[in-house]
Amino acid sequence: MYGYLMLWAGVMIVTALIELASVQLVSIWFSAAALITFVVTMFDIPLWAQLIIFVAASLILLIATRPLVKKFLHQKAVATNADQNLGQVGVVVQTIDNLLGEGRVAVGGLDWSARSADGSVIEKGCEVVVQKIEGVKVIVRPKEENPCPEAQSSDPAL
Repeated sequence: MYGYLMLWAGVMIVTALIELASVQLVSIWFSAAALITFVVTMFDIPLWAQLIIFVAASLILLIATRPLVKKFLHQKAVATNADQNLGQVGVVVQTIDNLLGEGRVAVGGLDWSARSADGSVIEKGCEVVVQKIEGVKVIVRPKEENPCPEAQSSDPAL
């Protein structure tokens, strides 16, 4: 009996150490099942019954509690003030060229570094729609209706 008690104590300690190393709820269920089996083993039941209890307790704990624990531990994405710019229309203030790593857009009164969603060059003065935000850059696409005003020359002499 003492040998089996040591076996389940060992299983409990090893699985607890694995859990401490991973913190991903990998083996905590097995630690708890080993504790249950350890307690039941004190009643001097045969090894085959101990194994059945361990497997059954592991499965029951896993099925019953994992979804609940994951629900409480699941961290939702926190929306930022920048998210209010998604779907907004902005104006290109510096030509967007992904290959050159250039481009700026004015959206919601703020100046953003910008890249085009499809890799196309978008000229200064064109209206764009913000599709997503990646770090400090907005990813944009040209507005579908009249995205660019008449071609304007940047040279006042023309």
